[in-house]
Amino acid sequence: MPHIIVKLYPGKSEEQKINLAEKITAVVSESLNLNESSISVAIEEIPSENWGKEVYKKDIIENEKNLYIRPGYKPSEDELK
Repeated sequence: MPHIIVKLYPGKSEEQKINLAEKITAVVSESLNLNESSISVAIEEIPSENWGKEVYKKDIIENEKNLYIRPGYKPSEDELK
């Protein structure tokens, strides 16, 4: 606890993903006063053509009550289908 899932477009290097996971772990550890060994981070690559329906619709629109920071973009209606 906690388990963090980062969803992003494909194309980042393995080094970039490792660096991101390590930084997220450090910030979560400090912010929640937890040992880093109790934190897990997963990274899921979502192609841009699937982002609207798989991430924006499912994780943002349909899960709005759990959203703490809203994105500054909105996909078109076609991208949400």
